[in-house]
Order: sequence, then C-alpha cells, then structure tokens
Amino acid sequence: MTTNTGTLIGYKRVSTNAQDAQLQADALSDAGCTRVFEDKASGKNADRAGLVAALDYMREGDTLCVWKLDRLGRSTKDVLTIAEDLHARGISLRILTGTLAGSYSPKGEGKFFFTMMVAFAELERDMIVERTRAGLDAAKAQGRTGGRPTVMDADKLVAAKARRAKGESVTAIAKALGVSRATLYRTLSDSE
Repeated sequence: MTTNTGTLIGYKRVSTNAQDAQLQADALSDAGCTRVFEDKASGKNADRAGLVAALDYMREGDTLCVWKLDRLGRSTKDVLTIAEDLHARGISLRILTGTLAGSYSPKGEGKFFFTMMVAFAELERDMIVERTRAGLDAAKAQGRTGGRPTVMDADKLVAAKARRAKGESVTAIAKALGVSRATLYRTLSDSE
C-alpha cells in the first residue's frame, strides 16, 4: 500500500448524460478529494477529457481516487496501463468500493490480484451486455419492444387531426388529449 504524501484527486465517470454521478461525487467528497474531474462517456471511449485532465494535473505523491474500479475504464488493458503509468509517476491509485477497495500495489501478489480483478470486472460487463441483448432478442421474438409506451394511439391521432382541421389550436388539442404540444406536433408531422 502506497502512502499518500500529496493531494487526493477524484475521478468520476458515468456512461451517458442521462446518468447521475452524485453517488460517486458524494463518496469522493467524503474520502477527502480536494479536486474532482468528471467524464460523461463510456469507459471504452478512449477520448475521456476528464481523465486526461486529472492525469495531467496530478504530481508525484498525489493519489487518484475512484469510486469503483470500472469507473476508471472497462478494458483490462486500459485499466492496467493507467495503473502502471500512475505507479511509474509515483502516484497512488485508491479505489473506494468493490472487491478492490483500497490502494493498488503494483508489486507481486498485489499486482496479480489487481490484474485478475480487472479481468473479472471486464468479464462481468461483457456478460451483462450479452444477457441484455439476449433478453431484448427474446422479447422482440415474442413481439414485444422496449422503450416508453406511445402516448398517441390511433384514436387520439384521428381526434387530433379532426380538431386541427376545424382550426383548433395545437395547445388546446394537446390539453384536451392529455399530451404535450411537442408530442402532438411530432405525431402530426410523422403522420403526414
């Protein structure tokens, strides 16, 4: 275990803009991170400006802190490359939760255990993707599709067209049908 003699720097990542990184932010703050860098990109994405900025910002004696190992990267090779680079620069790596919670030691048993856990994390992600695809394919074969249910069914569309033909405003029609104006505009334009 490497002793932190410098600054504790946090890195948080979510895969999409729709996800919230607040849980990670709270954990990094509680851990004592003085600065936190963030990305909203897949871990497989090589272009992670927040991670690059964090790595550029850090100096010998600092510690890079991540909430969970998979936030650092999704591929075994990528995570190991980052960890080895940090060690070579005299920067520690601290993982707050998960199987590898603690600090990374790039020597002997620590390196072996870290490598195995990174590989297992990648395998777990691949299995989740595979199960999700299989589930979606099975649902599709049964005639079910995912996503939000449509709010504009055929009856509402006929009513909307009739009201629009009579000169009624889109706002009034949307309110009467219980849908948003944007939904009504989109549905009307798609049906023309």
